[in-house]
Amino acid sequence: MWSVITPFLKKTYQMKLYYKTFDLHLYDTFKIAHDQRNIQQTLIVGLEHQGKMGFGEATASKYYQRPVASIIEILEKNRHHIEKTPFESLELFIEDLQSFFQGNSFALCTLDVAAHDLYGKINGIPIHQYWDLDTSRMPLTNYTIGIDELSKMESKIKAFPWPVYKIKLGTDDDLSIVKALRKTTDAVFRVDANCAWTAAQTIEYAQSFKELGVEFIEQPLAAGDWEGMAEVYKYSTLPIMADESCIEMTDVAPCKGYFHGVNIKLMKCGGLLVARKMIAQAQSMGLMVMVGCMTESSVGISAISQLLPMLDFVDMDGPLLICNDIASGPRFHNGEVILSSENGTGVVMHTPWM
Repeated sequence: MWSVITPFLKKTYQMKLYYKTFDLHLYDTFKIAHDQRNIQQTLIVGLEHQGKMGFGEATASKYYQRPVASIIEILEKNRHHIEKTPFESLELFIEDLQSFFQGNSFALCTLDVAAHDLYGKINGIPIHQYWDLDTSRMPLTNYTIGIDELSKMESKIKAFPWPVYKIKLGTDDDLSIVKALRKTTDAVFRVDANCAWTAAQTIEYAQSFKELGVEFIEQPLAAGDWEGMAEVYKYSTLPIMADESCIEMTDVAPCKGYFHGVNIKLMKCGGLLVARKMIAQAQSMGLMVMVGCMTESSVGISAISQLLPMLDFVDMDGPLLICNDIASGPRFHNGEVILSSENGTGVVMHTPWM
């Protein structure tokens, strides 16, 4: 059940905070260099105001030490501020709450996304229209192939034809894996080592990967290895995208000269408001911009979809990887993202939440 202190009212003009946890079940074990899981726990937040409900999401993260309990704890601690903060301005509402959520960007993200969804629903407009974005040109989303036995990775590609795949690497046989997978498809590859390689490995792999149709390499080295990244940036024949090295707003500028682009994730940075600022800063510095997901449901993915016209690349395949999506949002067709016709972020909850 949703947890709420005040009773639920069908018509209310005071902000109300609700939340509920869900277990998202993956079709297959999802393995990367530093983690693996079959179930992804997630927290859905509801913000109710003027008879409308906006939804946001924050998934649990072992790597970033963010269990759902820690998100709930800070939400409850600041329930009064959330429910009493004026909602006349979307941006001011989020900015007023930011100081209360320093150190827990996952909690801030779920509130930020819920507020965007709520604002759009109250005002009868999708958020991408509120931002005045042109949706005539949007990037394709990749489909992720996690680390597994080679035969299973090959089978996943054959079972799910797609124009762009992200291949998770970080094994003792990464080059052979990419060579073998290339024989199964002529799709574009992106590879993500999740901090598992050395600078020398990355430089060596880059040349071979380029010949194998790899578009870019994501986060090959540990997040703090700036010396190694300087070497990779100098000698790599493929673009390098930052992920674990680019968490929040202050991380964008240092990536210049070490990465060719940044992968921004809403939960890591604190939501759509901060993400848009990071995108603008990265683009002003000549960096490519990607937005990625955290194996989330269509609640979080709907928020990402609103940013699509601003991006060079996107990884928003969460709903394609889970078998019990709790909501609907954008649809997917051969890599193309078809935006929801709903207002706000475009999300519609399906699973009972009261």
